[in-house]
Amino acid sequence: MRPAGALRLVRFRGPGGAEPRLGLEEGPGGALLDLSAAEPGLPRSTRALLEMGPTALAAAQRALESGRHRVPRGTVRLLAPVGDPQKVIAVGLNYRDHCQEQGVSVPKEPIIFSKFPSAIIGPFDDIVHPQDSSEVDWEVELAAIIGKEGRHIEESSAMDHVVGFTVANDVSARDWQMRRNGRQWLLGKTFDTFCPLGPALVTKEAVADVHNLRIRCSVNGQLMQDSNTSQLVFKLPTLIAWVSRFVTLVPGDILLTGTPPGVGVFRKPPVFLKRGDEVQCEIEELGTICNKVV
Repeated sequence: MRPAGALRLVRFRGPGGAEPRLGLEEGPGGALLDLSAAEPGLPRSTRALLEMGPTALAAAQRALESGRHRVPRGTVRLLAPVGDPQKVIAVGLNYRDHCQEQGVSVPKEPIIFSKFPSAIIGPFDDIVHPQDSSEVDWEVELAAIIGKEGRHIEESSAMDHVVGFTVANDVSARDWQMRRNGRQWLLGKTFDTFCPLGPALVTKEAVADVHNLRIRCSVNGQLMQDSNTSQLVFKLPTLIAWVSRFVTLVPGDILLTGTPPGVGVFRKPPVFLKRGDEVQCEIEELGTICNKVV
């Protein structure tokens, strides 16, 4: 039986490049329901839906229970579940086993950087390999989606501000991140198409324990990363409380929580993505995204 409040929100575009619509996934890879058809009074932006609060999510729950307005998956293109966030906030060195891989100490405080929203693409869209980089790398990550505005949030109430989770690939140009531009991370992290997201925004009620999920990444079918979110140095309540000391978190904001070991730059010898490669990122209970490098 589906827990109360458990939803898998998606965005999709129908045949002929129609306007994006909101939908619901009945299960990982399962049937799609057209939420925009079932509840025409709801907005067609996930961010706008979240800004409406519990009322909108309750309407989505009713639509899911009705089972009407199913859409054949083969007729639609899934988009990133959140396409217009105000902020994409990311965390570096946040897996204990990733720190061990690099031979560095576990951070005493969260290391925060950012990606621009223009980097976001859908779960099966192409990653464009930039001409300006020869060291493009993969990073599977758990992404948390903010559902409730807050500033100076206490750890004890931090999860009240999270609506759910999705799978992300924090694609990184290591030459720009680690050597160019004064070694500031931003440019190397935020080329266009460097933030695949999806396939669904899975509400927290649908996830048994977000801090105990298997997380994996494969390149051309070869397993590169394989860990568990239990390895997170700073768990979500700590991250949300920390970030909200500096900025106001608003509905639709995306928090990338860090990557486990197995990235290309720390392999011996290093391995980087090339055009034609296919990158698959998967998190238990959330789903799988797969992006070709072009």
